[in-house]
Amino acid sequence: MDYKEIYEEWIRNPYFDEETTKELTAIKDDDQEIKERFSVDLEFGTAGLRGIIGAGVNRMNIYVVRRATQGLANYIKKMGGESKGVAIAYDSRRMSPEFSEEAALCLAANGIKAYRFESLRPTPELSYAVRHLGCIAGINVTASHNPPEYNGYKVYWEDGAQITPPHDTGIMAEVKAITDLSVCKTMDRAEAEKAGLFVTIGKEVDDDYIAELKKLVLHPECIEKYGKDIKVVYTPLHGTGNIPARRILKEIGFENVYVVPEQELPDGEFPTVSYPNPEAAEAFELALKLAKEKDADLVLATDPDADRLGVYVKDTKSGEYITLTGNMSGCLLAEYEISQKKELEGGLPADGALIKTIVTSNLADEIAKGYNIRLIEVLTGFKYIGQQILGFETTGKGTYLFGFEESYGCLIGTHARDKDAIVATMALCEAAAYYKGQGKTLWDAMIDMYEKYGYYIDAIQSVGFKGLEGIAKIQSIMDTLRSEVPAKIGKYEVLSARDYKADTIKDMKTGNVTPTGLPSSNVLYYDMTDGAWLCVRPSGTEPKVKFYYGVKGSSLEDAKALSDELGKEVLAMIDKMVK
Repeated sequence: MDYKEIYEEWIRNPYFDEETTKELTAIKDDDQEIKERFSVDLEFGTAGLRGIIGAGVNRMNIYVVRRATQGLANYIKKMGGESKGVAIAYDSRRMSPEFSEEAALCLAANGIKAYRFESLRPTPELSYAVRHLGCIAGINVTASHNPPEYNGYKVYWEDGAQITPPHDTGIMAEVKAITDLSVCKTMDRAEAEKAGLFVTIGKEVDDDYIAELKKLVLHPECIEKYGKDIKVVYTPLHGTGNIPARRILKEIGFENVYVVPEQELPDGEFPTVSYPNPEAAEAFELALKLAKEKDADLVLATDPDADRLGVYVKDTKSGEYITLTGNMSGCLLAEYEISQKKELEGGLPADGALIKTIVTSNLADEIAKGYNIRLIEVLTGFKYIGQQILGFETTGKGTYLFGFEESYGCLIGTHARDKDAIVATMALCEAAAYYKGQGKTLWDAMIDMYEKYGYYIDAIQSVGFKGLEGIAKIQSIMDTLRSEVPAKIGKYEVLSARDYKADTIKDMKTGNVTPTGLPSSNVLYYDMTDGAWLCVRPSGTEPKVKFYYGVKGSSLEDAKALSDELGKEVLAMIDKMVK
């Protein structure tokens, strides 16, 4: 059927509820809108589902969620895991409670027990709950930091990480095989609860999760001595982080935590920000205002599902608050965690590893070299870091020390297998107390790290598109760069070109080609002279193409100037391709 026929089927079929029919009838004269909603299915990809909320096969709604869950249930049965159950969490977005309940009822109708949280919870707690409850899988209803019109559906496997091969392709195949939405099962909630197939979880998992985080504190004596002097401003950006972040800080000894009142309560409309992303300066406007009033030492923001942490730190010399990029805060935490583990344990494990993604700062490489530990590079997506942890566990070879990605996500410990902004909040405040004991601020510690390893600056430029035409434009950009490898980007010569889709690394001088050694992914990476680099990849969560780049300078000022210069060249490259 073409898109108009599918649209008419949704209008006529009594399977779809009255509200859906009413919404679709209202667009009967808007062919472009009908085409957007019905010409393609909302793709169930390696990260699950993410899309605009609304009626239609290319939108997030209970029917699309039910289809995804039926496909997951079919796969779980094929794997013989139906007796283990599935943990389900959700965030503060519109329709998140409804979508999570729909998923639970579909699983129950398939004879698979659903453990659904009683109210919103952060992503890392869902990752923890999967293993804590011994589940075969997990579902998290969230669109992370996307604008309010979006929602999403992430699937986790029994190791607590988001699905990776072969489970991702297996589940995708099962979902794709469902062409008739009416075959997707569901049942009455009261009946599901009576049958023991719909179980509500909450406090017990919360308490155990927080207990696991407390075990990761390295210097409780520093918190006891200086915690009462550290002033922290925190905002959950209307999301899931408010209760767990405040709880962990209070319970380990931080007394002066000020929450931005306008952004404290959950609200799926995100009324104070147009884009609830701690990467965006706008997200910190209210927090920085409060920080100046309270003379705070650091300012923290978690995204709506609390897996990412944005950070501003105070420079006592200038009195200004300085933003830390995800690369900066990740490296700062890596240096703190690894250095203190070495000190407290009298050395580091011989098989210790620091894990980063391919678009993460080369400063991480220098930290690994500095501590003589293994540096492992993986594809973008924290699930690949989780996959490495699983490999360590199953083979008995490798000790996880720290892992992070540039997009404000890291994991301390192995209680979860996804990035955890709650544990990062705890660790960063602990680090502030530790360095205070040395007469330093977190910014001082950052400068010390630059002096030790080199002045690395990393940045990103993004170009966004809308609709079906946008998808084609994104592919055109990737195709152009793939077929026409630039010899020079700005003042830097391209030394080698990595094509992760083709699994090739080409030496531009010799023409020699070697494999990347990583799974296939639509990503291009250019190693350049003077330690500079550029990586291009479509976003896995938004209709964007991202251009990541990094430089190394002789000082912080020099590195910033070089980064700004390369950034202008990247923007010029983007403009040329978009026109």
